Amino acid sequence: MTLLFEPQPATAVPIAGSSSTLPVRRVYCVGRNYAAHAREMGKDPDKEPPFFFMKPADAVVPGGGDIHYPPGTKDLHHEIELVVALSSGGHRIPVERAADCVYGYAIGLDMTRRDLQIASREMGRPWDFGKAFDESAPLGPIHPVSSVGQKSSGAITLEVNGTLRQKGDLADLIWSVPETISFLSDYYTLRPGDLIFTGTPAGVSAVVPGDELVGRIDGLGELRVRILPPL
Repeated sequence: MTLLFEPQPATAVPIAGSSSTLPVRRVYCVGRNYAAHAREMGKDPDKEPPFFFMKPADAVVPGGGDIHYPPGTKDLHHEIELVVALSSGGHRIPVERAADCVYGYAIGLDMTRRDLQIASREMGRPWDFGKAFDESAPLGPIHPVSSVGQKSSGAITLEVNGTLRQKGDLADLIWSVPETISFLSDYYTLRPGDLIFTGTPAGVSAVVPGDELVGRIDGLGELRVRILPPL
């Protein structure tokens, strides 16, 4: 048997301080994992089971840089997030062993066509049009746990054109990284190369072509993204 055509190469993310890259398998995203963001989206921040959506692996923009304003929206929002990269996985992973699956951490942006997401939500439809589009997941280099340790606290911020838009602390995550991995593994078999976007703090808002975004997380450097006009 031969392939009808050559498959697209795997999306691969640079690893800080290394010539190696991490091939991306799946991209899981946790919704409303900071209480203040839940409130700004009109939801109760009380701790309830987390929920997830997914982005395609080729939505990842390794290293960040230029992305295009996407079609079909008039309300593109930024969401700065801590991203977990897995080097192992499994099914029904206990919380106390979940951190062993983490290879490293990165800064990511969950770009969102907010008008399409809200329209889908109000009609009880999936969020794919609002979340899972081309170039919707800019991602900085992955910093290995061996270099930066496990990330459970530290400032997370986003500036747009030099103005602070989002500010929080990783300690404010409703569901911690180990809890998130463990919960997710009850429903999926996690594998090396899986990424988990862990949620965004309050302050999400719209961006337009020409805007310059700079995301920072303590110990992980920064992620720079520029919004280009639509294709």
